[in-house]
Amino acid sequence: MIILFFTLIFIIFYTYIGYGIILYIIVKIKESIYHKAPVTDYTEWPSVSLLIAAYNEEDIISSKMDNCFALDYPKDKLHIIWVTDGSTDRTNDLLHEYERVNILFSPERKGKTAAINRAMPHIETPLTIFTDANTMLNTQAIKEIALQFADPSVGCVAGEKRVIASDEKESASVGEGIYWKYESFLKDLDSRLYSVVGAAGELFAIRTSFYIQMPVDTLLDDFIQSLEIAMSGFRTAYCKTAYACETGSENIEEEKKRKIRIAAGGLQAVYRLRSLLNIFRYGVLSFQYISHRVLRWTLTPVALILLIPLNIYICLFNDNQFYMTVLILQILFYSAAIIGYILSVRGKPVKLLYAIYYFVFMNLNVFRGYTYLRRRKGNGAWDKSKRSK
Repeated sequence: MIILFFTLIFIIFYTYIGYGIILYIIVKIKESIYHKAPVTDYTEWPSVSLLIAAYNEEDIISSKMDNCFALDYPKDKLHIIWVTDGSTDRTNDLLHEYERVNILFSPERKGKTAAINRAMPHIETPLTIFTDANTMLNTQAIKEIALQFADPSVGCVAGEKRVIASDEKESASVGEGIYWKYESFLKDLDSRLYSVVGAAGELFAIRTSFYIQMPVDTLLDDFIQSLEIAMSGFRTAYCKTAYACETGSENIEEEKKRKIRIAAGGLQAVYRLRSLLNIFRYGVLSFQYISHRVLRWTLTPVALILLIPLNIYICLFNDNQFYMTVLILQILFYSAAIIGYILSVRGKPVKLLYAIYYFVFMNLNVFRGYTYLRRRKGNGAWDKSKRSK
């Protein structure tokens, strides 16, 4: 029981703190020995396609198109493509009002992955940049991403996601924002060590010829696509100077829908990318993947659940003060999570307490994700989470 107790503590600590510390140390050692100067400009910018998968996005078309036209990239080199399969609102009508826009539409809705699979054969540019309809890119994003591909070892580029809270009282935005700041920190270190382990669909890019058609029920197409490219021997670079901004979920219930889907997609990805667990074949990439992703979606949530009853059991038969201290700390931690939730419901969130609640919330949704995956097996379409205005 004591061996299991310390094993669970190690798994939890390593997943959320230990890996980041080890990663930081290794990267610092590597960069003190080897430094590669980045490419700062092209003699001629490559042609790129900006692919936007959308479903019933009439409310955001104007803002998104203004953002697209504001991007600092040669107009003759930037191709804007919308794939709007299944849309039943005014999305297509509004897009037809713009020049320089290619619209791919099919009346049947099969989900985002199916839509992108259908769109990719129409793309002729060497680079494809994926972004969501509700995310706004910084003006230099396309150039910054294109520069990353000057390195022939790069097959995919992950941009940075930034969550904006229009109101400090928007609890979901606060929690999501804190999470993504830490995620961005780890992604930057992952990239500097070897490769990012999974791009986010808000903004990422690939060499078009590397695109792999995926099963239409794939929930995290961006994540799996980027890792498939990394498994083929090309790195996924992280570009923090290219970022996509979006508001957080409208409320915690909308965020719950999103987190459950992501957790389900993560579990699906762990199974479909199971060969990547072979550290003897994929080396550093496997180490990064298991440490940063697999543990979060598999062992660690279970470890968090088991640690409490195990700790109580040990305290009943052991007078060692250490075990009692750990139990008290666990009680205080989960009490803080409950208080954080209550305060957020009352519209008076406290960042620290809400961050603790958000951590617990994320891990609980891994179990809900398993149920979601079984219930919606074979279905790649999902309900969008409403975002705050």
